Order: sequence, then C-alpha cells, then structure tokens
Amino acid sequence: MRTITLRRSLVALFAAAISFGAISQAQAETLRIGYQKYGTLVLLKAKGSLEKRLAEQGIEVQWTEFPGGPQLLEGLNVGSIDFGTTGEAPPIFAQAAGADLLYVAHEPPAPRSEAILLPKDSPIQSVKELKGKKIALNKGSNVHYLLVRALEEAGLKYSDIQPVYLPPADARAAFERGSVDAWVIWDPFQAAAEHQLQARTLRDGEGLVANHQFYLAARPYAEQHPQVVQALVEEIRAIGEWTRANSAEATAQVAPLLGLSAEITRNAVERQAYGAQPITPQVVEAQQKIADTFADLKLIPKRLAIREVIWNPPADAKVAQQ
Repeated sequence: MRTITLRRSLVALFAAAISFGAISQAQAETLRIGYQKYGTLVLLKAKGSLEKRLAEQGIEVQWTEFPGGPQLLEGLNVGSIDFGTTGEAPPIFAQAAGADLLYVAHEPPAPRSEAILLPKDSPIQSVKELKGKKIALNKGSNVHYLLVRALEEAGLKYSDIQPVYLPPADARAAFERGSVDAWVIWDPFQAAAEHQLQARTLRDGEGLVANHQFYLAARPYAEQHPQVVQALVEEIRAIGEWTRANSAEATAQVAPLLGLSAEITRNAVERQAYGAQPITPQVVEAQQKIADTFADLKLIPKRLAIREVIWNPPADAKVAQQ
C-alpha cells in the first residue's frame, strides 16, 4: 500500500512539474505589450506585421490598452506587461518609484502633439493668466513636464497653479463641465477636444519641450529576450516609416480603432513623429534634465540617474542604426 501511495505521489509531483514547466514556457512565448490611444504601437497593432514575424519564432503577442503612461508603467512594474510606450515623464516617475524598467528606443520630437487647452469661451489669453487657476492633467504623464516648462517660461512657479490630477476621460469631463480652467493633454485626446469642443490651444510644446515618445521594457524581459526586443523595435521603425509615407491609409486604419473621425485622427497622426531609434547620449541628457526638474520641484522623492536604465543589447542583438 505504501508503495502504491508513493508511486501515486511521484506521478502527481511529476504531472505538476510538467504543468508548471508548460506554464513557464507559455509565459516565455508570449510578448505582452501595453499601448495607449495614440502613437506607433496603435499603428503596429492595426498592421499585424509583428504578430506575423514573431509567429515564426513561436511567440504570441498580447495587447493591453492603458489610459495613460503612468498606468501603463504601473502595469509593467507589477509584471502584467513586458513592453510599452509613454511620453517623457512617466518613466521618470516609475524609476523614482522603483520600477525595474529599461529605455529601449525613442521617437523623434513631436512638440505639437501635446498642449495646454482652454474652453472656447475662456477669457484667458496667456499662460501667465493661469496663476491661481485649476488645471487638469494626468499626473506623471508627458504633459506634466510641458506644464512645468510653460509656467516657467511665463515667470510662474508650479505652486502658482492648482493642479487637478485626472486621467484623460475624467479630465475631459471636468473640462466640459467647466470644473477646471485648462486641460493639459496629448493627442488624440487633444485633437478630439479641438474638433469636438472647439477647445483653444493656449500653448503647445513647440520651442518648449521635445515630447519624445519612449519605448520601455521590463528589465528582466529585455535581458532574457533581447532578440524579441530587437525584432519589436525594428517593426516599430518600419511601421513608422510606412506611416510617414502613407498618412491617409494609416488614418483610415487607426480611426475606427480610436472611435474618432478621420479628420480628428489625421490631425493626430500628422502631428506625431516617426522613426524609432536607439537611445542616444543627447536623449539621455535631455531626459536627465526632466528628472532633475521634477526632483527640484519635489514631484519625485529622489534624484535619478537615467543612464542606469538604458538598454544595452548584446552584440548579437543590436538594433540596426539608420
């Protein structure tokens, strides 16, 4: 009897081991990507070229939509995604919070695809007039830095305004109700507000911020699967080049996914920048300046070293330069 029981126990343990191995293998063969309602990842998802390429390696792609960069990087931090894209500020807040992330690549500057918006009937005519006003923004998002720089340019301090931290959907509702005086937002929400609400642009990022889009990976994933990350960045670059040459077709593909009109989508698509590239020393320096600014304002609890979280792929997984 003891022999039979022992055998059954061993069989059960063996089956559990096989099951655990199958789960681990399945996890290793799935690339989980976080995306938002903007940017090249939306275009890549619509095109389907990444799925085709990775299917040859037996890798499936799962897509998860997030309302903003901070939420996306929280997903990366807790292990629900492996890769995603955000603006400049979210990875700084995430790094400050201890997220184990790596900057993998970036897009060229797109300063016009974020802006401080006003209701169409607002009497405000300058950023200086925002003193004491309520301004809605997604805390820790790319527009957080735009607001800081715009206030600085106007001779105001961050403490001179009343920030109202809301994700895009809630911020738009507050903006429509008149609960806030201004809204700092990015495309396509920006383009939608301009067309649907006749919102006025008080200040966009032109001449003020670069508004780089960054592609980020969980450090463990990038270190364990550099070839997958390489393929992903190459596909992002390819779809960016295609979009730049075929904006009308790209708009037609993306508009239904966003639930927006072709006109609104086209404005957002054309204000973006395309051509993902590896992180350069100049981009690291610019990102370090943003991190230092947030530290000085006590918006993050400590100073950071951006150079410590830059992906350095092994020699056999280098992303080709253009």
